[in-house]
Amino acid sequence: MNASETRTVKHGAAAGEGGRPARADWTVDQGWERYEPEQHGIWKTLFERQTRLLPGRACDAFVDGMRRLPIGADQIPDFRRLSEVMMRRTGWQIVAVPGLVPDEVFFEHLANRRFPAGNFIRRADQLDYLEEPDVFHDVFGHVPMLMNPVIADYIQAYGAGGLRALSLGVLPHLARVYWYTVEFGLVMQPDGLRIYGAGIASSYTESLFCLDDPSPNHVAFDLERVMRTEYRIDDFQETYFVLDDFEELLALDRTDFAPLYERIRRQPELQPGDIVAGDRVLQRGTGAYHRERRRGAA
Repeated sequence: MNASETRTVKHGAAAGEGGRPARADWTVDQGWERYEPEQHGIWKTLFERQTRLLPGRACDAFVDGMRRLPIGADQIPDFRRLSEVMMRRTGWQIVAVPGLVPDEVFFEHLANRRFPAGNFIRRADQLDYLEEPDVFHDVFGHVPMLMNPVIADYIQAYGAGGLRALSLGVLPHLARVYWYTVEFGLVMQPDGLRIYGAGIASSYTESLFCLDDPSPNHVAFDLERVMRTEYRIDDFQETYFVLDDFEELLALDRTDFAPLYERIRRQPELQPGDIVAGDRVLQRGTGAYHRERRRGAA
């Protein structure tokens, strides 16, 4: 499981070593001055590994966002410096949290263009596995895309939609949209299929698997289809949903979700690896990877 993978399953349990913070919005000081050289070294290892891998894999918006930010290999970024640049570009800022936060807190931050980022970093023996999103996942994976005006508007709209979904009791369906876009989304560029989801961009192994392995499905993004589809929190995804362009995400802000929730409730749930009538399939995966995993578990 990658560093991102409980974010939309449960924003909720207090996380990291700090427990529940005193502030009602769960924010804490990043404590940048308290990072140890070993922690900066872990960031450097992760940063250099991903930046060597992502050229030709990450989308243009990710590359552009990374170039505009005060972010590099030698040290964990200072949220204050990042926020100064983001505010000028898209009106977003980063607020430090000790890890996962309650759903309503998470959505309230997003709806007000505040991205809650973990202020802790994984240990050296957790480079490829972490249950909670840490500073590398949240900053390296998410922040470059928040420099893109379309993505910036989309994630703010998602925060507002999350608050509505909580009041209606339909959050699991909306959480799937975040999972299959913001965390594990792919986009088709003129020069080919590219990564924009933070859960992929911050994961060495999934960056390879999603584009190079014949096992997963690549299916054109369709909102209702995504909202009916369960996802993997314990392994690579069985299906990746592909945008034609980011403007598709902004169209969701004009969607009336209330009748959509009612319609989805009357339809069967879809499993992560399903291909169904009406899918526009870009790659029909072999399913070999997950078949072997299930066989091994059995």
